[in-house]
Order: sequence, then structure tokens, then C-alpha cells
Amino acid sequence: MGIPNPSDEVVQVRHGDVAGEPTVVTISCPDKTGLGCDLCRLVLLFGLNIVKGDMSTDGRWCYIVLWVVARPGRAMAMRWDLLKDRLIQLCPVAAPFGLDNHHLAAAGLHHHDHDAPAPSPNIFLLKFFCYDRMGLLHDVTRVLCELELTIRRVKVSTTPDGRVLDLFFITDASN
Repeated sequence: MGIPNPSDEVVQVRHGDVAGEPTVVTISCPDKTGLGCDLCRLVLLFGLNIVKGDMSTDGRWCYIVLWVVARPGRAMAMRWDLLKDRLIQLCPVAAPFGLDNHHLAAAGLHHHDHDAPAPSPNIFLLKFFCYDRMGLLHDVTRVLCELELTIRRVKVSTTPDGRVLDLFFITDASN
């Protein structure tokens, strides 16, 4: 816990030495409410099963270790680099030298990077209209993920005649 070494990566992925052995995903970053849930949900969306997990926090910093394996019958190759990027995007950004805004304010200092509004990414609306079927939402989100698009919000509507109108609010993660 505490201030990490600047050379440490926020997210580390270590593959098992033997086939079938779990891959260990380690996340060390500032904590926020719901972060563990968000990280686990993302791992599951990538088609992985969490076989074991360890989470620890002091309320400001968290250290999470997940042992993951691919779901049986998973046909496509795992994009570990993309998973790592998405996990990093979920983690809050640490203040410089391990100081947060509370400590900076107490010292009479202001960190201008935190004061300035962050540039908002371009959000695009993808409208998806077709007949509904089992697994449709999963298939669409998987394709968007493979295209390195980040889904910010989804609105799903089903009409009485069996059609769906799905609205995906997305940003381009490759920028």
C-alpha cells in the first residue's frame, strides 16, 4: 500500500508457466468507490473467468490481484494488450509524488493539472436497429471492443414485434 515506485506499471499481466495455469492480472492504483466491481466486470466482458481474487485497500490506494482463465470454447484469441489498456483507463490518476488534492490544499499548494478540466473525448452515437435474437447484445459489444471502441453508455429498447433499437454512446479508445 502507499506510494508506488514510479517505474511500476499500474496493470501487470503475468501468464502461467504451464498450459491451463491461470494468468495473474495485478492492478495497483488509487482507489475509488466501485473500482473493484468495474475492473472485474471488464475482465468478464473480455471472456475470462476469475478463478481467484485478492483485493486490498487503505481507502486511498488499492492493490488487486485476479487469477483468470479463458472461458471454455472461447474461439477468438485473447487481446491482452487491449484488456490491459482498458483496465488502466478505469483506474483513477494519481496526484504527483503520491499527494492527493487534500494533501496539496493542506500544504497551501494547488496542482493545476487537477484544476483544469480534462478534455472530453468525442462521444459518438451508434444506432443499432434489427430483429432481436439470443446473444445479440453480447455479439455487438464484443465487436465494438475488438474495434477498440469504448462503450460509455447503452440504451436498449425492444419493440413488441421483436425488434431492438440499441443506442451505443461510444468513444474511440485508439486515439
